Amino acid sequence: MIIKENVLTKPNIVSLANFLMLASIAIFIPFFVHIQWLTGPIVNAVLIIVLFTVGVRSALVLCLIPSLMALSGGLIPPILAPIIPFIMVSNVLLVLIIDQSHLYFKNNFKGYWVGLIAGSLLKFAFLYFSLNIISKLLIKQELMAKIAQMMSWPQLATALSGGFIAWIFLKKIKRI
Repeated sequence: MIIKENVLTKPNIVSLANFLMLASIAIFIPFFVHIQWLTGPIVNAVLIIVLFTVGVRSALVLCLIPSLMALSGGLIPPILAPIIPFIMVSNVLLVLIIDQSHLYFKNNFKGYWVGLIAGSLLKFAFLYFSLNIISKLLIKQELMAKIAQMMSWPQLATALSGGFIAWIFLKKIKRI
């Protein structure tokens, strides 16, 4: 019995180029823009755009990188390094909920917006509750107010605004 592997298939150069271009935006923006209200929506928009233009696997890979770059670039304070894995998981949740909702509803408009709202709420809730648990264990309580301000409702707002930006872009390129 011969098992064929798709490992050596010809790569889709256009998808690869799109991924690299979008990934470079998500990776390098935290080094140049240290404003959460700009960086957050752009990164979330890029994650969603990669989902619809390149695919869910590429989007999931990209979910793991921007928070590390935000930590390296100074957007996320070093004291928050222990929550980086939780930020990564929250990005994965956002992408997966949008993807599954879009597939479930088989309707670009309804599937996208239900997925975006549900994914954004889940991302927010996951980060909020994770932060509360981690902060009690690892972070001095006097820093908690600033950290909670950064990782609570602004995450919901940046996810929703990033989704709105992605919707406009994806409509313009006729992917939705």
